[in-house]
Amino acid sequence: MGTSARMLRAAALLLRIALGGIFIYAAYTKLKLPWQVFAMGIDSYKVLPEWGAEAAARTLPWAELLIGLLLMAGRLMRLSSAVTSALLVVFFGLMVRAYAKGMEINCGCFGPGEVISWKTLLRDGSMLAGSLLLTWTAFRNCRKIA
Repeated sequence: MGTSARMLRAAALLLRIALGGIFIYAAYTKLKLPWQVFAMGIDSYKVLPEWGAEAAARTLPWAELLIGLLLMAGRLMRLSSAVTSALLVVFFGLMVRAYAKGMEINCGCFGPGEVISWKTLLRDGSMLAGSLLLTWTAFRNCRKIA
């Protein structure tokens, strides 16, 4: 295995552990509060009807937990990295939309109390870029990543 292949494997390992940990932490911060708190955060984006915000608030933290665990374990990498990237595209797109509209709302990423700013956009944009690289790596390699 060449140096660039080893570096790519090391980057994939770091990305999957970092993203997995972030998704597990995000799930934890939402699950420790009543689901209605997260539902209010989702509703503040004004993109889902009330029943949709409630359904998302009840299920999304569990999906984040599952995805985080799969990434940390290095299991089903094509599926888990693609779902991670898809979720981050949606999250980032909604945050950019809210920021561009001047909406001063909480991002909802790690529970309440974090208003969308250029810092949250930079953080989530970086996570999206890392996830896309991880997804590309997972589909590029036929064997297990890291």
